[in-house]
Amino acid sequence: MTLSTPPVAAKRPHVETHHGITISDDYAWLRDPGYPEVSDPAVLDHLKAENAWFEARMGPLQPQIDGLFTEMRARIKEADKSVPQKDGDYLYWIEFEAGAEYKKWWRKPVAGGADQLILDEGALAAGKECFRLEALSISADGSQLAYSYDDNGAERFTARIKDLASGALLPDVIEETVGSLVWVAGDRGLVYTPANERWRTDKVCLHWLGQPAADDAVLYRELDEGFRASAGLSANEEWLILSAGDHETSEIRLIPAADPLADQVLVRARQTGIEYDVDLHEQTLFIHTNDVHENFRLATARLADPGNWTTLIAGSDDFYLTGFDLFRDFYVIEGRVRGLDRIELRYYDDPTRIEPIEFPEASFSAGLGDNPEWAMDVLRLSYESMVSPASVIDYDVASKAMTTLKVQQIPSGYDASLYITERIEIAARDGTMVPVSVMQRKDREPGGPLFLYGYGAYGIAMEPGFSTVRLSLVDRGFAYAIAHIRGGDDLGRAWYKAGKLEARTNTFNDFVDVAKGLIGLGMTAAGKIAISGGSAGGELMGAVINSDPELWGAVSAHVPFVDVLNTMLDASLPLTPGEWPEWGNPITDKAAFELIQSYSPYDQVKRQTYPPLLVTAGLNDPRVTYWEPAKWVAKLRELKTDQNELLFKTNMGAGHGGKSGRFESLKETAEEFAFILWQLGVAN
Repeated sequence: MTLSTPPVAAKRPHVETHHGITISDDYAWLRDPGYPEVSDPAVLDHLKAENAWFEARMGPLQPQIDGLFTEMRARIKEADKSVPQKDGDYLYWIEFEAGAEYKKWWRKPVAGGADQLILDEGALAAGKECFRLEALSISADGSQLAYSYDDNGAERFTARIKDLASGALLPDVIEETVGSLVWVAGDRGLVYTPANERWRTDKVCLHWLGQPAADDAVLYRELDEGFRASAGLSANEEWLILSAGDHETSEIRLIPAADPLADQVLVRARQTGIEYDVDLHEQTLFIHTNDVHENFRLATARLADPGNWTTLIAGSDDFYLTGFDLFRDFYVIEGRVRGLDRIELRYYDDPTRIEPIEFPEASFSAGLGDNPEWAMDVLRLSYESMVSPASVIDYDVASKAMTTLKVQQIPSGYDASLYITERIEIAARDGTMVPVSVMQRKDREPGGPLFLYGYGAYGIAMEPGFSTVRLSLVDRGFAYAIAHIRGGDDLGRAWYKAGKLEARTNTFNDFVDVAKGLIGLGMTAAGKIAISGGSAGGELMGAVINSDPELWGAVSAHVPFVDVLNTMLDASLPLTPGEWPEWGNPITDKAAFELIQSYSPYDQVKRQTYPPLLVTAGLNDPRVTYWEPAKWVAKLRELKTDQNELLFKTNMGAGHGGKSGRFESLKETAEEFAFILWQLGVAN
């Protein structure tokens, strides 16, 4: 039976009043009352009906989808392996076999010996619609492997321990963890963070091998419902570092890794708005903090007096210090200057000795790679640009020589000389210059279609890196642009702060103004722009189709955070309390309520034309719950005045990341690109 009309969600009146303001939500029923279990027949029937409509409309495009998938897959080296890296007595690497969706993890003795398969993700994923490896940690003596995995997308990971000599699993099972697994106490204990019933990590626990998980000790308990706890090791592996924080505040404690039940050392008590992270070199703490400058400084303190911080590298308006790594003989700082990555070697005995690592291109993404040992004399680096495939590089600290160990291979062929990348700046409506990274073929006709990507939240920068799937649009005449809008930290911490809380709408305005600026430069035209964003980037999509629908020829919104007001009003949801520093707390603050209501995409859907829209969701997604996009699509179907396509697909067995596996995920990208080409009338 061929479907002729899209599903129409029932309207069930639901009214709430906050701060004397009444809001109506006729589609609130799409939230299953038993969540996180979703079993309500009416909810499931509606999601299945939307999936059926998606299949009915996209079905005729299956040849194009298959063709796009085939060319995307042909750019991936199917039998591939990483560059081995030494860690202790072994060399470690990962490997994909031809046709495999998932990795195998290998090692072999440095002194010589046979390769040893230590973990086979494909075997763990067999028969599962979704699989994700969260943590993998080798014990200090190299004899045991701790790992955790999720096989339904809910991001509640099960931890297991494997004896690497026999290959047998220990009887220990730790359910519902999130985050890292840390070996302590001479490999007798494992530190982890469990997820509570609201998917918050409010505890750090210690598991003694061979003992029941129910008896695990609680090393730290966080009482602030907006904070999350985590654990890690210092670079020299002598200290267990317990961290607690939200989006704007940090607090850290130290415990000797050899004695995790010892007294804890509080580095400095939390102070709202002050973030810091810590590592140790001998008896000196190194502290990366924004306490005196929003772009962070690097300070030091004596272990005996951890809260008394002395500046080592001062904060700077020009250099945004994003992080640091300690090694035995030197340390490395990373940051950005005007949005471009910078890496510097520094020395403990001579603060004036500064050795920047230079890279050849004007716009690129570079950083430290896998450097697991304390005593390193060669650093592993990563490098790529929008036109340069990813490279793995070794940097000799003494000679400053760079050796390229691996360049991403594209089996179907790639000629970088056919493409050009540039970084331009476009004025936003308030005069702020917004950087835009653009890639296109040199022979592209001006004014053609353009794909514009944005995110703009949580201080997450969008790096101008390489993508093979991007070529499927660029080789069909698209320019591909990344808008480095406010809300990310591309240009420093001030750039992030200028797109959050009361300044949130700058993010949306920047994106619209970038699009208009690209049109003004003759690169494209209104209606020829395809836009895409996921999660908070999906919120961006929802905002800009409400404000400027005529600009966009096709829109992809993946697991979009579009019901911002209702989500921030519900403290029972997994992420809400920790999100208030990002968006504001509309429960206690009427001004925050009114501001969020003024831009929340779901609340601002109106009777107007909307561009063609493809929306995705994950039924088990704990980050952006499935009902947000479901409600949004239902309201759009009710109010939009056009006949443009509106398609909604829910992955019934997946979470926030969609389908797992390196090829399965490509199928979803192929669907998205087929939709874009269809709506923009670009020949496949």
